[in-house]
Amino acid sequence: EEKSQEMSTNLKYLSLGILVFQTTSLVLTMRYSRTLKEEGPRYLSSTAVVIAELLKILTCVLLVYKESKCNLRTLNRVLHDEILNKPMETLKLAIPSGIYTLQNNLLYVALSNLDAATYQVTYQLKILTTALFSVSMLNKKLGVYQWLSLVILMTGVAFVQWPSDSQATAANEHSACFSSGFAGVYFEKILKETKQSVWIRNIQLGFFGSIFGLMGVYIYDGEQLSKNGFFQGYNKLTWIVVVLQ
Repeated sequence: EEKSQEMSTNLKYLSLGILVFQTTSLVLTMRYSRTLKEEGPRYLSSTAVVIAELLKILTCVLLVYKESKCNLRTLNRVLHDEILNKPMETLKLAIPSGIYTLQNNLLYVALSNLDAATYQVTYQLKILTTALFSVSMLNKKLGVYQWLSLVILMTGVAFVQWPSDSQATAANEHSACFSSGFAGVYFEKILKETKQSVWIRNIQLGFFGSIFGLMGVYIYDGEQLSKNGFFQGYNKLTWIVVVLQ
């Protein structure tokens, strides 16, 4: 039992370390990719969001395949039973998926105009919005130290942003924080109310995210898409950003 607890603790710290590495490296590479001056057109952030969603679907399908003991027939049955045969459960994921898609596009806009440090600090406001939505939607209770931590967080973000020369970009960042908090808590609520695995849920999220993302590509970048193609401006750095995301 002690060994099991020790392994669980080590796994938590390992997960935290990987998450910190992934988050910081994503911010730095995304910022660099959006400000790097190269010949030809820059890659479209809207298409990068779509590719990231498709990669998420592929990854989660492979994980479900592994859980199905690498049996294609079992995989097909699981996907059919858990997704196609439960249309209302699947449709519930359309709301957070649409919000996540909007959020991911806003983050590209923010990092195209803010330095990485300001972006990283400001985006931590999602902790505040997540806490507020958790209290209101999940009836969670926060302790004194947790509320104090949120006040300190808000103060730190205020100091970083003041004075700000890019109010419009800051507004985009705040919108992303708000959408991140709501979508995260809504997704948690759905996970608690059903018995479906998180991989199945992410496949559903990715499906709707791909549809919403493609709509955004053709609505906002349709003209550029017709001129230079879907993968215009893509290079190794772009693919690193997509994989990290």
